Amino acid sequence: MEIPIKRISHREALLKAEHSIAKIKDTVSKDLSRLKYHFMAPAYWINDPNGLIFYKGEYHLFYQHYPYGSKWGPMHWGHAKSKDLVHWEHLPIALAPSEPYDLDDRGGCFSGSAVDDNGVLTLLYTGTVIKDGKLIQTQCLATSEDGITFEKYEGNPVIPGPSEDGSADFRDPKVWKHDQFWYMVVGSRKYDTGKALLYKSSDLRAWEYVGVLAESDGTMGYMWECPDFFALGDRHVLLFSPMGMGNRKTVYLVGDMDYETGKFTWDTMGDIDHGYEYYAPQSFLDGKGRRVIIAWLNAWDWMPWFKNFGPTEKNHWSGAMSAPRTVELDTDGRLRFAPVEELQVLRREHYRLVNTIVSPGAEVLPKYAGSDCMEIMAEFQLTGCKAEEIGFVLRASSDGTQRTLLVYNVRTNELRFDRNQSDGWSEGVQSVTLERSGEEALKLHIFIDTCVIEVYTDNDRTVMTNNIYPDPSSINMEVFSIGDQVRMSSIDIWKLRSAW
Repeated sequence: MEIPIKRISHREALLKAEHSIAKIKDTVSKDLSRLKYHFMAPAYWINDPNGLIFYKGEYHLFYQHYPYGSKWGPMHWGHAKSKDLVHWEHLPIALAPSEPYDLDDRGGCFSGSAVDDNGVLTLLYTGTVIKDGKLIQTQCLATSEDGITFEKYEGNPVIPGPSEDGSADFRDPKVWKHDQFWYMVVGSRKYDTGKALLYKSSDLRAWEYVGVLAESDGTMGYMWECPDFFALGDRHVLLFSPMGMGNRKTVYLVGDMDYETGKFTWDTMGDIDHGYEYYAPQSFLDGKGRRVIIAWLNAWDWMPWFKNFGPTEKNHWSGAMSAPRTVELDTDGRLRFAPVEELQVLRREHYRLVNTIVSPGAEVLPKYAGSDCMEIMAEFQLTGCKAEEIGFVLRASSDGTQRTLLVYNVRTNELRFDRNQSDGWSEGVQSVTLERSGEEALKLHIFIDTCVIEVYTDNDRTVMTNNIYPDPSSINMEVFSIGDQVRMSSIDIWKLRSAW
């Protein structure tokens, strides 16, 4: 079914989208590959998280959504809310293409952000159309008095086009307030140089261009998508998702901001996530004063490892969000990304071992410890360790034909995620060199949720997220060593309940 491209009212466009979802969502909910505690739309396609905000005591998550199929199409904004970042309530679709600046079968209501403007929940998004073969991206505004029903601003677009420092690629506004002014950072490019453009406003409707907040030094991609800017401790942080930066697709810069000049001077750079499927993270400040980020768990066709968007498309859904993570400033200026503590509410059966020797070829874990939905915390003592490699077999079938490997190489200090045997779709080995040094213990924190695995290590400074699609029955797991034995100081395994 194709979305109607003829001009209709926003209200009518929203109702048509809701009707499309209503017809299929019950069927989709029965799919065994659906995630159990990562956010998903009721059905069909989703990508970037948008408009993350803690508003009137509740968390709101908006997201890029095509409510007519499980492939990308004209973008809408889906909407959900939560009281705890774990259990989500689906709300009516918030935005649908309906106006000359956002109604196009190759465009729509692209990514953006949300702010609380004196009690009015206000969305800023990129309207995208293609006219005479030319991309036209503008920044637009919509408001809601009740936090559910949104009206597009009659004066849209509020920023009708890029500055001289940008180009037609001009999207993904992230808005925040500093002192008495609103600020907006927008992703753009010029001469294949990715950059973040800064704007300023007193009322969210009339915007003044300030200048280039930050840009690539020639090695940081040709286009910066989904920029995000915020204060953290006594520093400031810029997040962006670069196109054309090889294997790096979620990057952070830490530095100092001068609001008088509009200049951000950074001195520290790092990766938010090292896996295949983690893109377009967006942050918000929650009611506890924490900076929290959520990202889309998939990849685009321009990424070196892209194959397709995964086999769930045939089941009428595609895409999910990461588990929420906090963003913290470490003592050396780097960032830490820890899973939010609220996820602990999902824990049920618990299995624990302490001071256990893991020998090559030996079985360590009981069969009943495995699950398709679980949390694992393990610590390995590396003092005097002569093992070559240490790791986990995850989501394995009984005959071993399906298995995912998470392996740490003691000599090279490299952690690799191997999904070449995970299923009939997944492929590739993703590796990262850890920061741990010497004989420091190796600590791994792993979350598994049907077709997603998230791994945290290096005191949450190194995170790796990947999708896999094994059979529902492939739930076995084991810990192993190669070359010699290793002492496992402790392992805690929790089976997790569904959040839905």
